[in-house]
Amino acid sequence: MTEGTGYADDEQEAAPERQIAWRAQSIGLVAVETEDAELLHGWRSDPVAAHEIGIWPRSLTALRERIERHSDDDDRDDFLIVTLLDLTPVGHIALSDQNIVNGTAQIELMLGPEHRGQGHGSHALDALVDLAFGELPMHRLTAETHTDNAPALAVLSGSGFVREGISRSACIHRGRRHDLAVSSLLRPEWEALDRPRAWDA
Repeated sequence: MTEGTGYADDEQEAAPERQIAWRAQSIGLVAVETEDAELLHGWRSDPVAAHEIGIWPRSLTALRERIERHSDDDDRDDFLIVTLLDLTPVGHIALSDQNIVNGTAQIELMLGPEHRGQGHGSHALDALVDLAFGELPMHRLTAETHTDNAPALAVLSGSGFVREGISRSACIHRGRRHDLAVSSLLRPEWEALDRPRAWDA
């Protein structure tokens, strides 16, 4: 556990305890704070994440400012994904572009390099989906990723998302254009999923 993170098992008295806002199976979701900028910056600097998610290098200062802006944005909710066992941060997930009138939102997901392939992404996605449909009036959730991002596409499919199509040549990375796979999950499809909900885990 990194020192000075302010999570519940942190022994530093000056740091307030971080509260899990939502949980499911082996993970919990904790609201992102400005102090998490360095951790997120490290994950975003990973070349695999940069390619598969389509992000580019930003300064730590710029990321801190972005987190502060997002904290006041009613159309966005950002969470750290932490393990319930010891509250180790393993990734970031967000419900962005929320439109309460239309009941739509976008899913964003990123795992730290050392935490991939352990099921955290699937559990976090299920948790956020349950939050969106179980606590918010959402009807449609969408997610986009590179068409060659097989791990992300498998996670989306496993959580019930349906591949809708491809946004051709929709982003540029390392001088090349890339297609984006567009997936979505509708409320009736979520209701039909045969799995425990986050509040039952």
